[in-house]
Amino acid sequence: MKIKKIARSKSRKSAARGRMPAVRSSRKATVKVEQETIRLTVNGQPYELEIGNRPNEIAPSHTLAHTLRETLGLTGTKVSCDNGACGCCTVLINNMAVLSCMTLTVECDGKKITTIEGLKDPKTEKLDPLQQAVIDYTAFQCGFCTPGIIMSAKALLQENPSPTEEDVKEALSGNFCRCISHYQVVKAVMAASGEVR
Repeated sequence: MKIKKIARSKSRKSAARGRMPAVRSSRKATVKVEQETIRLTVNGQPYELEIGNRPNEIAPSHTLAHTLRETLGLTGTKVSCDNGACGCCTVLINNMAVLSCMTLTVECDGKKITTIEGLKDPKTEKLDPLQQAVIDYTAFQCGFCTPGIIMSAKALLQENPSPTEEDVKEALSGNFCRCISHYQVVKAVMAASGEVR
């Protein structure tokens, strides 16, 4: 089932790093939804979510970050600034890095979403090479922003398995971390790119 019509007022597109268009904030958007459910696939698991304002329903104003964390219990996606400036909430939508705090859940009907929890192998539970490289190179400290960094890097490696250091820096330019030096992150991504190849 597709969303028949979503009317948005004063929406803003995120031009940063080619991310998909996103609504500035669910609190400032006017959304008209002419359907009762949305279907999306999160980490390979299909979901059908009812739209409404009752408990266990997705309000038209809910962001994808809110739905992932509060409705689906996928708390690996972090919310820090909640206005698209830090990159902590980055997830993949149809393999593109997207700020989930800036994207309404109702915009995701029919989409494939991958969160940090969806990177490991579901059968063997082995970590993705990128996750392992972040551990091996100690490219994290408190870890709060790490899921967003990993998801941005994953999008880069899916698009370009052989990035240069400059490509990595550009791809991660929207991810803000107060704890670590980004040098370790760049080294981890470069090491993971060697394994992916």
